[in-house]
Amino acid sequence: MQTKKAALVAAIGVVALFFCLLPISAEENRRLALVITIEGAIGPASASYVKEALVTAGQQRAEIVILRMNTPGGLNSSMRDIIADVLASSVPVVGYVAPAGAHAASAGTYILYASHIAAMAPGTNIGAATPVQIGGPLPGLPSGTPDKGGKDKKDGEQQGEPKDAMTAKATNDAVAFIRSLAELRNRNAEWAEKAVREAATLSANAALQTHAVDLVARDQAELLRELDGRVVELAGGKTQRLATQGAVIETIDPGLISRFLAVITDPNVAFILLMVGIYGLIFEFMSPGAVAPGVVGTICLLLGLYALNLLPINYAGLGLMLVGIALLAVEAFNPTVVVGLGGVIAFVLGAVMLIRIEAPGYRLSWSVIAVVAAMFTGFVLVVLSALRRARRGPLRVGAQAMLGLAAEVLDWSGNEGHVFTHGERWQARGADSFKPGERVEVADIIDLTLEVRRPSGEGGQL
Repeated sequence: MQTKKAALVAAIGVVALFFCLLPISAEENRRLALVITIEGAIGPASASYVKEALVTAGQQRAEIVILRMNTPGGLNSSMRDIIADVLASSVPVVGYVAPAGAHAASAGTYILYASHIAAMAPGTNIGAATPVQIGGPLPGLPSGTPDKGGKDKKDGEQQGEPKDAMTAKATNDAVAFIRSLAELRNRNAEWAEKAVREAATLSANAALQTHAVDLVARDQAELLRELDGRVVELAGGKTQRLATQGAVIETIDPGLISRFLAVITDPNVAFILLMVGIYGLIFEFMSPGAVAPGVVGTICLLLGLYALNLLPINYAGLGLMLVGIALLAVEAFNPTVVVGLGGVIAFVLGAVMLIRIEAPGYRLSWSVIAVVAAMFTGFVLVVLSALRRARRGPLRVGAQAMLGLAAEVLDWSGNEGHVFTHGERWQARGADSFKPGERVEVADIIDLTLEVRRPSGEGGQL
């Protein structure tokens, strides 16, 4: 009897364990393909987004990560951060240029070459990876090609060689970087170098034929079918055979931090935040106790400085902007023509110099600069007009401002007494005798004693 009971308990335990492990097994057998989308210029927000998404993919044990790109390029520092995360990823990353009509230019080409598998949709293109964002001139024309003056280049100049040392250093560094990625992923290193030195581009089919990419797929479903069974090498030399047939596709949206960075790292937004912050503090100092301008200004200033810290800025330009703003602040307290106009000129020159790159999506808008400069110019004109009105108007402070004011006699004895004017009680004297409550006029002020007389007209305020 005891044997039967023990067998029954064991059977119930096995059945319970089976049902407990069934959801886990089903979850483990569920293959997951996570999609990251880079749309537009590559910057700090893109780097933060990709980093967070790759961490999430590792935690969910995804089969692959599809890095879907449509980008004109972006910041070199953000590009290298993304590539470092891709190379260190424990989950295979598939770079995919899509949809049709998309492109992965400049920084996008480097990221595509760094991916474990590079794919493109029909009607897309890659290339134009010359590092023009460094700020130097474009590489020289090929040997024997006429320049703008119609003359051929000198013999001995190699095709695509940069004309100055700074551009040569940037170009050679970019060439070495993309060649190392090509060698790591067994892709066409010669074309990669050509994309950097000559800004060469390729369509999807041409990229496949030259082995710049691994496959061409119309959509993500076809991409998963093409990837199934391929072997990739992950960080540390570990290999993995992809099993993507029938994988579930899920999209990872940017987190709040990435979205926030995407907003404030726009050079135009950072520029406006900086202006709002500085002028908020100026207004707070001009009107202590207002509170709101100081609070809003401090927050905007810190956000603007944080955004500029993430962007490659020219500190000489930032210094000129701050000098211009300081001169405009001086103009507000001590109005002159020279200081105000000098402040506007310094500010505009600094704003033009502020962003030291030419990467797509990271240029300071001339419209924003013009609007802010127009506001500053208007500020100077308003201050100057107020100064002109103040100089032409009557005096409002000092002894001279008291002349002609009406006063009320408080008490009087002989030829002296006390009067009330300008909200104060004054000692007064005069040639006539006055009665309490009578209105008089201030004729002069000697030390702290008013000379009063009978009013010649209606008189002014008491």
